Amino acid sequence: MTEPASGLKVAVDTAVAKAMEAAASHGFLLKSDPKLPSVTTMVAGEPVRGSWWGHPMGRQIFRVLEILADREDLTIVKLISGKDTFVHKRLFAALVSIGTAREDWQLAGLSGLARGLLELVDAEGIVNTQNLRLPGAGTKKSAGEAARELEAVLLTRGENVHTSSGKHAKCLEDWKRWGERAGLRNKPAVENAKQEFEGILKSLNDAVKAKGRLPWPATRG
Repeated sequence: MTEPASGLKVAVDTAVAKAMEAAASHGFLLKSDPKLPSVTTMVAGEPVRGSWWGHPMGRQIFRVLEILADREDLTIVKLISGKDTFVHKRLFAALVSIGTAREDWQLAGLSGLARGLLELVDAEGIVNTQNLRLPGAGTKKSAGEAARELEAVLLTRGENVHTSSGKHAKCLEDWKRWGERAGLRNKPAVENAKQEFEGILKSLNDAVKAKGRLPWPATRG
């Protein structure tokens, strides 16, 4: 027997509230992780290993993630161990500080295509990668690969959007532009921003004996 729509809504609303409480408390919350606090674990009531699509609670997980992704007090970045992570608004300023730093760990390993795409995002503010062909790129797929490079080192904010054809596309946005839209007026020094994230993650790792990692080398002090 399928769960009544009203029952599903209550379950989803409860899970969203629980996820928001955790995100506000920690500062960030993974979409899925077997140890660290994550949405899939909260919805399923147990760690979900591997893909959650086939899990009995997959329908509820999908709906909760969909609702969280639309919230203005959360944003999604590839923050912890390269995984999608919801960052709460209380860390938005720190996130923008890191994203706009352009440090060696962000730039050193970029391909030429990724650098070209970054220049385009800097110039345009926001870029849709659908059907985008970068100079020197062989296929449309190359733009997607370049976008993933930039997201992996937090150089741009990426967002999945639905196109008129029903397909998914990626929009990349300049962090400064996004910060202005989010109403951020001040941001901390980049070292302070990184240390804030590091402190939170260390506490979470220690609590559950996890090995989550951030995309930058650990700061000193």
